[in-house]
Amino acid sequence: MKVKICGITNIDDAEAAVSAGVWAIGLNHSAESPRLVDPGLAEEIGAAMKRRCEVAGVFVNQHLDEVVEVADRDSLTLVQLHGEEGPSFCAEVHRRTGCRVIKAFRVRSPAEVTAARAYRTDYHLFDTYRRGAHGGTGASFDWDLVAGRRGGVPAIVAGGLNPDNVGEAIAAANPWGVDVCAGVEESPGRKDHNLITSFMAAAGRAGELQRAERERRRALKQARRAVAHGRRSG
Repeated sequence: MKVKICGITNIDDAEAAVSAGVWAIGLNHSAESPRLVDPGLAEEIGAAMKRRCEVAGVFVNQHLDEVVEVADRDSLTLVQLHGEEGPSFCAEVHRRTGCRVIKAFRVRSPAEVTAARAYRTDYHLFDTYRRGAHGGTGASFDWDLVAGRRGGVPAIVAGGLNPDNVGEAIAAANPWGVDVCAGVEESPGRKDHNLITSFMAAAGRAGELQRAERERRRALKQARRAVAHGRRSG
């Protein structure tokens, strides 16, 4: 199970995340966030994490030129667009930065999950809807809404995850990855390294169960095909 830890604001937390085995860290560049990272520190973190994990820059309705500039300065490999950016903007971000793009959707009904199909980005991130907030709410949504989605783009589930509920979220939503922020913090922008370890362990256990269930279903499907083939041959 891929894990992204968002809201990283210092090198110690980035090191703890990488040591725990995360897939990606997130550096928040939105001025509205209490986890806004200092530009100098963001550059330092990006350089230190190069080729050790994916480094995502998180942006909310920001100018394309700013996204491009920050992506280059911070050695980003991922750009997460968490506002009302359209499909064309997402495509242009990829073209100009070379980064893979995560498009975030704030979910309150099946409509938001369906709307994501218009975005052919590298990943879709499903977060909790709260009026006036673009992520970081610490609240969860109905994970079952993601389970039946179509479209083929890898899904990342976020919103209110913590070591105690990430297993349930993975079982319900069947995502490609999960994203955690407040659920591994001691205060906004300051991570609790013990919680990071606990979260990674819980996500790993749930990921193994997910993998076993997929293998079981694949084997069952193959067995049914073999039976059907045998009947036709007979």
